[in-house]
Amino acid sequence: MTKKIFVSLPVTDVKASRAFYESLGFKNNPQFTGETTAGMVWSDEINFMLLSRDTWQTMTTRPIPPSTSSEVMLALSLESREAVDAMAAAAAANGGTADINPVEDHGFMYSRDLADPDGHAVGAMWMDASAMPSVDQAEIHSRPEKS
Repeated sequence: MTKKIFVSLPVTDVKASRAFYESLGFKNNPQFTGETTAGMVWSDEINFMLLSRDTWQTMTTRPIPPSTSSEVMLALSLESREAVDAMAAAAAANGGTADINPVEDHGFMYSRDLADPDGHAVGAMWMDASAMPSVDQAEIHSRPEKS
């Protein structure tokens, strides 16, 4: 089996969460979708499993954090700055929240942080690695000046 990532998320409304992730560009995998789950495909290797809270709690006794917490930021790479903006607009129009953190624009990298209807943080990002400063340049800019 090739290596894959399955990100499992507890959700309050599987159908609403499925619609939200479809609006961001995920595709539903009917093989992993039922009344209490939705398998959502980002790429051949990255999948999100949306699980009702009851289903989630059959997998762990750990509490579900409040929607205002940040357990993890899942960054999704996109093909352009415009695609990042379109994802943020889709999030806001489909039950999520755009720009839960300030927009980051570093020239070579552009990102906007979103929240799904349950508050899970999703980063939409674009990067032109060829325009990224070298490690030496970044290191020089982050060092304090010597006296």
